[in-house]
Amino acid sequence: MTRTYRVGDELPPLEIPVTRTLIVAGAIASRDYQDVHHDAELAREKGSPDIFMNILTTNGLVGRYITDHFGPTAALRKVAIRLGAPNCPGDVLRLTGRITEVADEAVVQVVGDNGIGRHVTGTVTVALPGPSPKRSGA
Repeated sequence: MTRTYRVGDELPPLEIPVTRTLIVAGAIASRDYQDVHHDAELAREKGSPDIFMNILTTNGLVGRYITDHFGPTAALRKVAIRLGAPNCPGDVLRLTGRITEVADEAVVQVVGDNGIGRHVTGTVTVALPGPSPKRSGA
């Protein structure tokens, strides 16, 4: 069954607990070894209340949010994000989105808030999933 998407459709929110493990694992997975992403004492020396999530982890979570909604056959074509308030351990990232354009692809405006403010704003272009191709001989 193919779903119809319309401009103005809102995606259901996704809440992601921000754990120390998520922050450190995301930094390691993206090979971002900056101390502010794994060493709380050094992060505090640099003015942060604690370690904080890197942009590549946030980018991945935004991508997950979109593909969770549009399904496994949807393909991300472009993800453009800007960070604001840091994501620190113990908070919750709440992602929301709204479709702003629909054609062969959809454009979704995404925002993510946490307890201290707006963590991420962005625009994601996603190729819409189509019907499954028929196999010959089936």
